[in-house]
Amino acid sequence: METQTRPRLSRRDLLKSFGAAAVVVSSGVLVHPGEGWAVEATALKPETMRTLVKMARDVYPHDQVPDRFYAVAMKSFDTQAASDAAFKAMVEDGVVALDTLANAKQGVAYVDVGWEADRVALLREIEDGTFFQKVRGNLVTGLYNNEEVWPIFGYEGESAGKGGYIDRGFDDIAWL
Repeated sequence: METQTRPRLSRRDLLKSFGAAAVVVSSGVLVHPGEGWAVEATALKPETMRTLVKMARDVYPHDQVPDRFYAVAMKSFDTQAASDAAFKAMVEDGVVALDTLANAKQGVAYVDVGWEADRVALLREIEDGTFFQKVRGNLVTGLYNNEEVWPIFGYEGESAGKGGYIDRGFDDIAWL
């Protein structure tokens, strides 16, 4: 009689697998141990920031862009909420409404919906609202104006100060 052996998983491997996917919310800080970044939330709830980061990735999904860039882009919401009570209420209420919708459709909060397609379906239901449009609009500049993200997309930055695209850059994109 053959005995089946279970593949061994060390404690270190187990912790690494959880750490890579986990975002920890505590004491006003959003921490991603797997990627080694943290964002402090001073005006918004850390859970709100966590939802904003997940939402940002779902609105503009780029598998090659780490979550920290989405967190940096959404940090401006926390900064604005600190000085604008109406903005803070709009963001907090928007997240509550999104979580309520997710609970009604999926039985869990938005960040706990497992499939991206299911989260995107939820976002389609709110895409005409002010909250969604603010998040989407903020990401256009908050994510894509971040010079640290440009190399990931193969963008070398402005060219006018370097002689223009005629002599450099217009035909050197390797990924097209």
